[in-house]
Amino acid sequence: METRVAVVSIIVEKPDAVSGVNDLLHNYADYIVGRMGIPYRTRGVNIICVVIDAPQDKINSLTGALGRFDGITAKAAYSTL
Repeated sequence: METRVAVVSIIVEKPDAVSGVNDLLHNYADYIVGRMGIPYRTRGVNIICVVIDAPQDKINSLTGALGRFDGITAKAAYSTL
């Protein structure tokens, strides 16, 4: 199956959602290339960037599932390669 490289950017505005986000990302661990988390204390948010190499449907399902958490915003940017 063909895969795509993408960066999933996640903004966490409600700390209660962090454990659910981590559990979800754990379920996609086979596709995750790397992950970086930045606590932006001045604004009271956390920013997580996840590099993923996965089939398009897996990236879409991850992004959709993240967006269903209260206090979470998630968007994907795709490589053209």
